[in-house]
Formats: sequence, structure tokens, C-alpha cells
Amino acid sequence: MGLLFRWLMRVAAALILMLVLGTGLIYFLASQSLPEYDKDIALPGVSAPVEIVRDNANVPHIFGSFGASDEDVFFGLGYAHAQDRLWQMTVLRRTVQGRLSEVFGNRTVDVDSFLRRLDLYRLAQQSVSEQDAGTQAALLAYSAGVNARLGEINDSALGRGAPEMFLFNAPIAPWQPADSIALMKLLALKQSDQMQNEVLRARVTLILDDAARLIDILPDAPGNGVTALPEYTELFPGLKRYAEAADMPSTALSPFPNRGSAGASNVWAAMPNRSAAGGTLLANDPHMELSAPTLWYLARLELATGGVIGATMPGIPAIIAGRSENMGWGTTASYVDDQDLFIEKLNPENHEEYLTPSGYKRFKSRPSIIQIKNAKPLTLTLRWSENGPVMPGSMNGLSTVTPPGHVASLSWTALSPVDTSMTAAINLMRSQTVQDAIATGEHYIAPSQNLVLADQTSIALKTVGAIPQRDARNQNQGRLPNQGWRRENRWQGRAPYAANPQFINPRGGILGNTNNKLLQRPFPNHVSYNWGDTQRVRRWQKLMQTRQVHTRDSFIEAQLDAVSYTARTILPLIGADLWYTSSAAPDGSPEQQRQVALRLLSEWNGEMNEHLPEPLIYAAWLSALQKRLIIDELGPMAGEFYQVEPLFIERVYRNVDGAAAWCDVRQSAPVETCTGVAQLALDDALVWITERYGPALEALRWGDAHQATQDHEILGDVPLLRFFVNIRQSTSGGDNTLQRGLSSGEGPNPFENVHAAGYRGVYDFSDPDSSVFITSTGQSGHFLSRYYDDMAQLWRRGEYIPMSLDTELARAAAVGITRIQPR
Repeated sequence: MGLLFRWLMRVAAALILMLVLGTGLIYFLASQSLPEYDKDIALPGVSAPVEIVRDNANVPHIFGSFGASDEDVFFGLGYAHAQDRLWQMTVLRRTVQGRLSEVFGNRTVDVDSFLRRLDLYRLAQQSVSEQDAGTQAALLAYSAGVNARLGEINDSALGRGAPEMFLFNAPIAPWQPADSIALMKLLALKQSDQMQNEVLRARVTLILDDAARLIDILPDAPGNGVTALPEYTELFPGLKRYAEAADMPSTALSPFPNRGSAGASNVWAAMPNRSAAGGTLLANDPHMELSAPTLWYLARLELATGGVIGATMPGIPAIIAGRSENMGWGTTASYVDDQDLFIEKLNPENHEEYLTPSGYKRFKSRPSIIQIKNAKPLTLTLRWSENGPVMPGSMNGLSTVTPPGHVASLSWTALSPVDTSMTAAINLMRSQTVQDAIATGEHYIAPSQNLVLADQTSIALKTVGAIPQRDARNQNQGRLPNQGWRRENRWQGRAPYAANPQFINPRGGILGNTNNKLLQRPFPNHVSYNWGDTQRVRRWQKLMQTRQVHTRDSFIEAQLDAVSYTARTILPLIGADLWYTSSAAPDGSPEQQRQVALRLLSEWNGEMNEHLPEPLIYAAWLSALQKRLIIDELGPMAGEFYQVEPLFIERVYRNVDGAAAWCDVRQSAPVETCTGVAQLALDDALVWITERYGPALEALRWGDAHQATQDHEILGDVPLLRFFVNIRQSTSGGDNTLQRGLSSGEGPNPFENVHAAGYRGVYDFSDPDSSVFITSTGQSGHFLSRYYDDMAQLWRRGEYIPMSLDTELARAAAVGITRIQPR
């Protein structure tokens, strides 16, 4: 026994030693790709010395020496992006190229298939020559900076540039100008869900027995109504009334937005007469799906026209949201209706032809081969009609709304080979006044944005990006998939830029947007029927109007405001007949739990604070209530309405145009009341809460359920490793608060915060260097770097870092200075 024990001890010691050595080797290899920030290096592609000063938050301040050009500064940005976010850049590029499966295998074939059909990368290549000379030069210089870093990695054996490269080894092609343009198109894809909305609307019309109820479950933003639409079955007779589940790529790498998470943002500005210090103010926080690292990267560029600082997206050589010494700019998703689906009628005699206003015409087509790791290649046939690329029936459930003998094609503004959006983004940084910036915006094609501007004296909001010109005779006003062979349904080019919504120096001195409806104009000048917000804007109006003058700090306070206008509006409606009406109940009984929940909610001010129990009770109640209201009408489609629609709940409980009909369960003999359904839904919510968090309602914390899921898109599900690469935090806010944290609405953790402000910035032009900004993770994409998550806790607590163009301040606490000399 003693001998056996000794041998077991030796084996255990050997295994421990091997584990330690293996861990050490893995750490050594992974750490080789950690960039060195303090160095002197000679690189090809730069014409004069460039200096990259990284301040104490690792924000690069990029300067050209005497004789250097703007192109040298863009070279420095490309180099810095590749130092910190090389893996992220290569994955984004593979995504838009439809080449993920070469690295990740079968799990990404659907994503690649859809992206290949959109053909965004080829369109980006065609758009390179359409940029102005200055932008082409910037793109070439930026690409040279990225490639210089790639050359350095190869020459110096710097751990393949990122630790992920050891797990998913694949050659990295040199960066090209088309890559940056393609990433801007990918950003446009992430920010538009009009196609999904069209399909969903069509599918709901096929299943609802009462067409009048469509406006309840898919409500229009408040304002003047729209004209009645035709029944979808009138457009395409023979379609069956069914509702199958809609297919979408399920991988975390999918760029296709879920409904309700296409894009959201807050931005507002104040004129000097509404500013306590007498200078203009601007605040911006764009919202996108959370990830680690975040999509945003902070940087400062010293251009010939002056310094600019703010948020960039790795792969794109532009400050997308930020400021110069004289002007600031911020964006929100505009929700322009920039996508239309067309149903194309196939020639019964030849399915390679489709019907046009002038007769049958042959599809344009070409093969495309998807290489798949550890599997056989897949050959696609890409087809285009005059309306756009033909989309697969599996996308968003298109097959359920496409009649036999037809296919669906997509018109979308981003499908332009003459896309000058990059020119607009580069020239925006050089603009000195609001009027200059508005003129530059004419070159924007996609993504469409509400661009909010502030210079020293003026503020403005201008919707930039192409808006399709539709015929007034369009059969369904772009709200449903349309008959593609009818001339009146087709796009007629781009609406004049001058017709895009514009507001300059309003009388009240303050303007802003929370993705809310901008204006009411009759079709076809309507801009959109689907808007991203009807709730946050109400709270914003109150916060802006309760002060005569504002400061940087009051704008920060508004960005971080977690009070739910929705909760304050809806709780009195759904609980109207439940407050204080119950009789005494024994401890621990369902009746007593309901009384405790109602008491807590009756005393609550609607603040979605992470430390309070009421937000969780409220959110669970509304979720359960919507499920009960729609399940019998929508059947299997009810699961696709996983995020609560406040306007739907309000319409039902105010019985707007008979919307209370949703409360009655059609399959049951009794007539259910809305009060009864609300009580049952509250009981459902409390059962779920008790099973998940225990029966002590007063001890609940919203933040335990509302954790920000800043997960690594590839390694985030890998056991053990996920604890190092994922950034999880308790957060305040909710679906409809200014400090927006959109809940997933699905799965075992339906209230996880999956979509929020990855960047926040507040600019004060009475003292520009007092401006502040922050991102939700950190500058580095390398999970061994101390800059991977160093901003995460600041972001969660509502703190910021200085946003200064003061060169000496950047140097004073620099974590490193990289001096690049021409080779």
C-alpha cells in the first residue's frame, strides 16, 4: 500500500507539474501578443514621424511631426486599432465578407450564406473609387497602418497578434480600403430591422382573425394615423393562415438584429441661452448589443484642421461620435424606412426569369463558394432582380409569406455601389460649423442617422442617409412585402437630401432624439412608420424642461436617469382594480405574496435602480401579462413578441378602439376581464420569481436579474475561459429608461441587459476640455490586458474619463509613447 501511495503521489505531482507548465506555456504564448506601447519603431507606409501618446486610460492621442500629413495620422490610427483590436477587426471583416465558416465551421454557415447574398463586400469594393481624393488617401494610409502592425507581428513573432489566433488559426489578409467601407455597411445592417418588421407584420396579418387588432400588437407611434393597408391575402391570394417559427442565425456572430434591437441611442443639445456657462452642450450615448470588447474605441487625431476626439469603430478611420475644438456631433438610429421586401413572380416556364413591369426578365446570377472548416464547401447561386438580391426563404420566416412560384428580394439603401458614406464621415471631422457638417451629410448613404451637431453658437439635428423615394400609389406604403412586378411599388431613386428632417436653433433652445418619431408627414414623405421609442422621449422632455439652464452635469444626470415613464404610466392601468382590495391572507400564501408585491409597487417611484426589488416585480409582471394577452390569438407566434410593447399594454387597458378584446381567451367559455388577466399574470410572475430568487420579495435586487452581458462573442461560452473573457455587471435602467438596458426577453435569464450604451460622451463648449466620455469595457481586446475591462466598473457606476485635447495633459500621465519613424 505504501508503494502504491508513493506512486499515486508521484503521478499526482507530475500531473500538477504538467498542468502548471501547460498553463504557464499558454499564458506565455498568449501574452506575447500584448502590445508594447512605449517604444521607437521604423515602419513602412508613413512619410514623416508619428507619435502615439497613450494617456492614463490608454486612449491614443495621435500626432504627426512637422512635415507630417493627415494621412500619417490615419496611419497611426490604423496601427493603434490593430495593436488593440486586431481579432475584432478580422472577425468583423470576415463577417461582412461571408467568410466566417472558414474559421468557425458549420456553426456560421447560415450567417455566411445571408451575407453572401447581400454582396456587401463587392459593393464596398466598387465604392472605393467613388470617395473623394482626401478620403481615398485616408483609407490607404489607415490600411497601411494596419498592415504595418501585421508585418511587425510576423517579423517579431508577437503571438499571432491576439490570443484567439492560437485557437482559430487562419491567415490574415492585408487590410484594404474596401474593408473599411464594408464595415460601415455592416454597421448599417446592425442598425436596420425594417425587413424583419415587414415579415412579422405580414405573418401576423395571416394569423389574426380580426384585422382591426393588428394596430394593437404592432402599434404606430402616437400621432396622426396612417391610411388603411390592404389585407396581405388580397395582395397574394392562396397564402395559408399559419404561423411557423421564423429562422434566424442563432450564433453570437450574427450581425442581423433581433426585432427591437436594431439600433437605439440618446442625443441632445442645448444652445448657449439654455446653458449655465453660456456655451453649447451636447450629450450622446449610442446603444448597441453589448460585447467584450465593446464595438467602440476611443481615440484622438490631430489633423491639419485641428484635433478631434471621440469614439471610433475598429476598422473605420473616423471619429463616429465626438468633438473638435469648435464642434461636437452625436448620432442616433433614425429608423428611416430604408428596406423594402419585394415578392417576385417566377416565370412558370423558366424559374430563372421573373416578372417585371415590362415582362419577364432573367435574374442576374453568379455562383459563390463558401469554404467550411472540416466540411465540404457549399456552393450558392446568388441571384438579383431589378429590386435587389433574392433572399432565402429561411430568413426571418420569409417562406411563410412567400406564395408558391415566387421568391423575395430586398431593396436597401446600403446596397449601393456608389456609397460615399465614408467620405461624409471623414469630412465631418474636418467641419468647423454646424452648416459645414450639414452640407457634408449629403454624402451619407447608410446607415441613416439623426446627426445632432453643436458648434460654438448653434445646434442642429439633421437626418443623414439615403431615404428611398416611393410612389404615392405604392400598394402598402412599404409596410408589407410588396408585388415586385408593379411599377408603382418600386423605388424611384433617393429622396432629395433637402427633404430629410432638419431642425436648427429651435426657439426653446434644446433639441434631441431618443429614436422617437421626429415628425408627421403624409406618405411618401413619411420617413418611417416604425420608430424606436415612444417612452424614453417623455422622460427626456420632463428632464429638459424642468431646468431653465443646463450644465454638463445635468446632461450627465439625464444620460444616467433610470426612472421608467412606462412604469409610471402602465402600473396604474393594470393595477387599477387590484390596489388595496385583497382580504387578509396567511403568510407565505399566494394571496399574501400578491399583496406584498402590490404594496411595493404602489409605493415605488418607477426608478429602475439595480438595488431595488420593485423593478424586477414590475418587469416580470409585464412580461407575463403580455404573454397571457397574446397567446391564444397568436399561438406559436406569441414567442416572437418576447419584448414587452408598452403601447400594446396601454391600448388594451385603455380599451382603445376595442383593444380590450385581447383580455378574453377565445377558447374558453367565460369572458375574461382585463383585471382578472392582470391578477393571473402577477401570480405567474411571482411564481417565477419565487422559483428563481426565493419568496422574500423585499430582498430582491433588480441588478441580480439585469446583468450586463458583455460577453466575448467567440470564447464567451467556453467553460472556465468564459470567467476570464466575459464581463458581467449588475446594472440599473431598463427597456424604456434613458439609461437604457434592453432585456433579452428570452431564455432562462430573460431580464439580462443585452443592449445598452457602449459609449457615452458629454461635451461642454464653454470649456471644451471639461468634456467627458467613457466606453463600457476598455480599450484593449486582449483579455490579459489591464485595459480589457478597466472602464467597465466606471461605466456601471456612471463615471467618465476626461475628454481633453490638451496635449500636455495626455503626456503627463501617459502609459506609453510609440514613436513611429519612416522606414
